[in-house]
Amino acid sequence: MTDSTRLSLLRDHATGDAAADLDRSLGLLREVAAGHRGPLLRVYTPAPTLAFGQRDARLPGFEAASAAAAGLGFAPVVRSAGGRAAAYHEGCLIIDQIQPEAEAMKGHQARFARFGELYASALASLGVDAAVGEIPGEYCPGEFSVHGTRHDGAARVKLVGTAQRVVAGAWLFSSVVVVSGAVPLREVTTRVYEELGLALDPATVGDAAGLVAPGAPVPTPTSALEAILATWAEAGYTIGE
Repeated sequence: MTDSTRLSLLRDHATGDAAADLDRSLGLLREVAAGHRGPLLRVYTPAPTLAFGQRDARLPGFEAASAAAAGLGFAPVVRSAGGRAAAYHEGCLIIDQIQPEAEAMKGHQARFARFGELYASALASLGVDAAVGEIPGEYCPGEFSVHGTRHDGAARVKLVGTAQRVVAGAWLFSSVVVVSGAVPLREVTTRVYEELGLALDPATVGDAAGLVAPGAPVPTPTSALEAILATWAEAGYTIGE
């Protein structure tokens, strides 16, 4: 039986093709489900991407929203997982945990809660006041979003969005961690949500780097990954390359 707590760490490089990067994760999911790979943690820093949900693609404003994203340098793609439109770029981390499981739908909701708490803990270790829960007006809203509060308490911003894909024999839990570079993310998200006719409070689009107290080390994708891997180890995972 596969040890589900032992994860192979796959440090991938973005191809520059947003659709290919998403397809890569689905291909790995199929390999794990078929028993050709064991549990793994795929990590990469993405090229600028605007990932639409399936419901977004059916809205009247989808074509205009896609054009707006492309015009701002974010490649528009439609992901197979649920949720609404979300932007990410090289200041973010994409972390895909893929696990074999005979009854993969079992624990679907519990995984959202568990990983939300793990990400909040990892961000807290970087000096970010992080918590789990939807905040009013956030993009791609979700009950288990991870958000952070500015050190002066003046604003809350979304920091981690998560989604799942389940197939027979395995599951994929995909997370976008927004570490830095909030300004272009806020601009493209605002434009896209306007075209889609979806509610958004632009102030909820931020990054972890903007939430640490003055004088504290500013998180980078590298330091954020180190904190996440340390948190996973504390939670009982063994991670090796």
